[in-house]
Amino acid sequence: MSVPIEVMPEPPVSKVSEEVAKQGIKGRSLGQIAWSRLRRDKVAMLSLAFIIALLVVAIIAPLIVRIFGVDQNEFNIDLLDPDTGVPIGPWSGASRDHLLGVEPNNGRDVFARIVFGARVSLVIAILATVLSVVIGVAAGIAAGYFGGSVDTVISRIMDVMLAFPVLLFSIAILVIFSGVESFLGLSDVTLRVSLMIFIIGFFGWAYIGRVIRGQVLSLREKEFIDASKSLGAGPGRILNKELLPNLVAPILVYATLTIPTNILTEAALSFLGVGVQEPIPSWGKMLATAQSIYGIDPFYMFVPGIAIFITVLAFNLFGDGLRDALDPKSMR
Repeated sequence: MSVPIEVMPEPPVSKVSEEVAKQGIKGRSLGQIAWSRLRRDKVAMLSLAFIIALLVVAIIAPLIVRIFGVDQNEFNIDLLDPDTGVPIGPWSGASRDHLLGVEPNNGRDVFARIVFGARVSLVIAILATVLSVVIGVAAGIAAGYFGGSVDTVISRIMDVMLAFPVLLFSIAILVIFSGVESFLGLSDVTLRVSLMIFIIGFFGWAYIGRVIRGQVLSLREKEFIDASKSLGAGPGRILNKELLPNLVAPILVYATLTIPTNILTEAALSFLGVGVQEPIPSWGKMLATAQSIYGIDPFYMFVPGIAIFITVLAFNLFGDGLRDALDPKSMR
């Protein structure tokens, strides 16, 4: 006697399963994974939005100033106290025409100076960062990959650069060139800004050089490097196709965290009087001017100080979030 076999009905296929079956399973690149992790970090995304807005403001600074009807080089002497040179009224004489008031002693619009000062600070900080990253990455890869005497020489140079009194040397060089009208085809403002970019960028490459060297020392022992060598790949291909793609994450994180440091360095040099000179606006120079009248008009000191603080904080928070997004071991 045969026993009837009960056939179980097939489980229903959900609409989600049907969509997945139709479209197939799509993989995500490391960049897409990092971006999805970064988007979940609200603080980092808010910082990124501020950085983008600041870059836009710096780029279209002349248009913004024109829209608000002010001129960064216009002297509004009638808005100053004739005896003390301090702006008449509270908040540095802030009004509908001058949102953040006017500068003491000359009456220039503070809002316009802040906007153009952002352009100067960002140009110097970003270009100096690019210079230090290029030199540091090249030196770090060479030291870590080739090793031996190459590593010894480059590492000792890094040690010297890290022990070098950069700020004092920067002040000395800028003071020496203060009386030079032209050099290598550069003059006036262009010469001053180029000197600051070179000094800040050149003396800052050793930090990223050390980081990249350590990364390369670890990567060169990996199996994919040995596989490339066994297939006949030369050093050039290994460096460009194998090592550099794996160094993008630390390079991006380091560059993001270096920009605020360079902003502070530029502000410090301008504060000490050896950075950008008048009539070029600088947040550090505005702070130097404010120190003589902060007891009478503290608002003028707060404006550039808050601008530096928020900008540096935004870059640091974004850099921290970017590091977490690019780190697969991060649990945040």
